[in-house]
Amino acid sequence: MGEAVEEISVSTTPPRPAVTPVPPIAAPPAQYHSPSLTRVPLLPTTAEDGGDHVETAITTSKTPKSLTPKIRTPRFITPIGSPLRRALHLTKLDPQDAWLPITESRNGNAYYAAFHTLCSGIGIQALILPVAFTILGWTWGLICLSLAFIWQLYTLYLLVQLHESPETGIRYCRYLQLADATFGNKLSKFLALFPILYLSGGTCVALIIIGGSTSKMFFQIICGETCTTKTLTPVEWYLVFTSAAVILSQLPNLNSIAGVSLIGSITAVGYCTLIWVVSVAKGPLPDVSYNPLKAKTEIGQFFDVLNALGMIAFAFRGHNLILEIQSTMPSSEKHPSRVPMWRGVKFAYFVVAMCLFPLAIGGYWAYGQKIPEQGGMLTALYAFHSRDTSQFILGLTSLFVIINAVSSFQIYGMPMFDDMESKYTTRMKKPCPWWLRHLFRVMFGYGCFFVAVAIPFLGSLAGLIGGIALPVTLAYPCFMWLKIKKPKMYSPIWLLNWALGLLGMALSVILIAAGVYVVLETGIHAQFFKPQ
Repeated sequence: MGEAVEEISVSTTPPRPAVTPVPPIAAPPAQYHSPSLTRVPLLPTTAEDGGDHVETAITTSKTPKSLTPKIRTPRFITPIGSPLRRALHLTKLDPQDAWLPITESRNGNAYYAAFHTLCSGIGIQALILPVAFTILGWTWGLICLSLAFIWQLYTLYLLVQLHESPETGIRYCRYLQLADATFGNKLSKFLALFPILYLSGGTCVALIIIGGSTSKMFFQIICGETCTTKTLTPVEWYLVFTSAAVILSQLPNLNSIAGVSLIGSITAVGYCTLIWVVSVAKGPLPDVSYNPLKAKTEIGQFFDVLNALGMIAFAFRGHNLILEIQSTMPSSEKHPSRVPMWRGVKFAYFVVAMCLFPLAIGGYWAYGQKIPEQGGMLTALYAFHSRDTSQFILGLTSLFVIINAVSSFQIYGMPMFDDMESKYTTRMKKPCPWWLRHLFRVMFGYGCFFVAVAIPFLGSLAGLIGGIALPVTLAYPCFMWLKIKKPKMYSPIWLLNWALGLLGMALSVILIAAGVYVVLETGIHAQFFKPQ
């Protein structure tokens, strides 16, 4: 019996008569991990085998139906030991990915990844870093900022590695999908849904507030002090900014806004550099003090320190978009997407570091305790240097802030567009029509406008919001790594991820409590429907 089995295993196919060779259908191997070459899925999965039986539709010739399910192998795939065949067998694709804006196009590369990551990773929230230094002081401010940067870079690395699983062949194209695989459907909604929704929709609301108020400031700079032209009201400036963002949001998918993200990245680096260079060039303010601010009570001082840590955590954003950005890349067994993605992330965060650290250090050196809590460096630039700085520099800085806000709105709004369209495709089993796609985006944009007008003081809650969003950045990726990769118990990597994950969750709870305390103790100017 053993001999018979051995004889079958080494048997070869009888030679075929010579025929005229037919040129094979050329297709890049990476595309077999992508269901999104067109708006129609190329690799449908059969429901009978739970998605494990994949039928390729490469040839256009019709074959008679058979009662026995078969897998038709393309001619250019060798029958034994082919990496492509293993990839086809392992990769489980969701046919709806071909219809959704995040995964509709998978022709991204390391450059696109760098543009998107930089545009989403740096923004106006970085300008409040010197405010945290007024409480922490020089030494602890630098230590906390450096540790937070290293920590969040490590969790970024974990997310990039977790995007695709060689063991199961699954690509987690969205942060919530990876959260579902880690915590389960119910628990993931409780833990991750609200922070993810805020980091997408809430950021878009904050961008409207920032973009609208900066547009008003830009108009005043251009018009001049002697201008008699009647300016728009704050609500009207919000509406102008929102309309520009909604028009730009009609670009179909994440890959199509790579150029927008490039412009957003350049302008972000531009205004960050202009602000700290002008502040340092003008020198420190008269009677500047670097002594940390102290509250009247010890409990107040403790919560102020925690609120400052929340501001530092709030400065790092974009982790909720890393998996979505990586899902726009082709991936194969020989060329996994994590390699170009990590190259793009490393370059992007090198640039982020070159912006954040000079802002924090230069801003605190120039303004000390006099740095405004609302707006941070941007407000300080206009408050202290509007008279002795060129109007061209001030206007260019404002213009860069506006352009960056419009650009960032696109990438942060894309997960919300994707979620709205997925509801339709799941229910109707077909792609979202063009008119409904446009309607979704218009509704989302002007919905954010309404919230921005209703809650214009959202920026006053930076410490509290930083605590709520902190697990998405610093804690959840560690638990995801433990669940998916299953490292050896008590190994260094096992201990490190448990320690960082638990520390991140504990910090989140403490920072939320501190943020609530500071809001209740100091109060905020909560003027609903009265933007300034």
